[in-house]
Amino acid sequence: MHVPVCSTEARQIQVKKSFIDLKTAERLASKYPTPFYVYDEQGIREGIRTLNLAFSWNKGFKEYFAVKACPNPFLMKIINEEGCGMDCSSYCELILSDSAGIRGKDIMFSSNVTPAEDFEYARKLGAVINLDDETHIDFLARHGGIPEEICLRYNPGGDFSISGAIMGSPQEAKYGMTEEQLIRSVVKLSSMGAKRFGIHAFLASNMTDPDYYPTLAKILFELAVKVNAKTGAEVSFLNLSGGIGIPYRPEEKAPDVAYIGRKVKEAYDKVIVPSPLKKAEIKAELGRYITGPHGMLVTRAVHVKHIYKEYIGVDACAANLMRPAMYGAYHHITVLGKEDLPCDHVYDVTGGLCENNDKFAIDRQLPEIVPGDLIAIHDAGGHGYSMGYNYNGKLRCAEILLRPDGSDMLIRRAETPADYLATFDFCDIINKDLL
Repeated sequence: MHVPVCSTEARQIQVKKSFIDLKTAERLASKYPTPFYVYDEQGIREGIRTLNLAFSWNKGFKEYFAVKACPNPFLMKIINEEGCGMDCSSYCELILSDSAGIRGKDIMFSSNVTPAEDFEYARKLGAVINLDDETHIDFLARHGGIPEEICLRYNPGGDFSISGAIMGSPQEAKYGMTEEQLIRSVVKLSSMGAKRFGIHAFLASNMTDPDYYPTLAKILFELAVKVNAKTGAEVSFLNLSGGIGIPYRPEEKAPDVAYIGRKVKEAYDKVIVPSPLKKAEIKAELGRYITGPHGMLVTRAVHVKHIYKEYIGVDACAANLMRPAMYGAYHHITVLGKEDLPCDHVYDVTGGLCENNDKFAIDRQLPEIVPGDLIAIHDAGGHGYSMGYNYNGKLRCAEILLRPDGSDMLIRRAETPADYLATFDFCDIINKDLL
């Protein structure tokens, strides 16, 4: 279906710039079969430096990268080199951090419904424990012991709003403690040997409103002062967690991190500085902000289908990037080498799963696409590869790092049928000659 669209309007849809061009993509595709993820090392480093600068007024500020967003030890090492710790939530994420040489207070262990072995491993590594519930106190005491510094996760309940607009509903979330439970937990943990406390809260996801962090910070700062007044406990840090989003759509603006840092400082100077606490370290656990804009899924068009709609079939599928299928999420698409052509065709861009929601785009205006074209799906570096799966026997793809000097590095190979069938290695039912 050809849809006439004025050239000016059509070009505006293509303004989101890719960090790789066709020449680079073809070079990578000659070495690593499509689909594959590619990450921009320089972009990741620069984003972290911008964040650290915005919070440089707080001497104890530390970003703990949310490993779940992009669990690759090569990327974790780069992120750690920029001064970040790791926010882990499971045994395997702890293994990744440990393997990358990231241990001790460079790990924040934030989990829920936590198995005993996870707590034990986190304590063995010396990680900062972030407890999700007061019932976990005795459980942690039995499985790893109570540390001198510990964090507690807070859930304020109700709806979370900014300037009257509801941004999230903490009351519907399974995470965290009520204020009463948190205060009780501080008293109990103090009696068990804890001496310093952190308070953590995560109230909304993918927030591009720059007032999200300042609003959350004020809530946590006021709670910290209250906890100190009621218990006498030292609140040593406040963890603003994640939630800062990225602009998935071309017309959206990235949050102004410098503004966010200034507004958090205003709340800090107003609430913390004049209080008996006088100071507290600020922590964060951003994931999507760190790697999201700096990762792309590169895929090749393999089929064009003309029925009631126009379909472009690509060699990636929702098993590689499930956000569009799961959430209806928008991911911008660049047809590499055709960036300056008008977007005068309308396509559904689909994968090959036996599910009708396996679509990266629906009714998307794009340049004409033919089999063989390379397509870059933007902003896939956070919760992209990490949410992959093997439905329909689809295999996870490779991950590639694009270095600042233009060179590339394989940081995860693509899965093979042998990987997919590896959990049958205890028996002879699989014909190994077919692999």
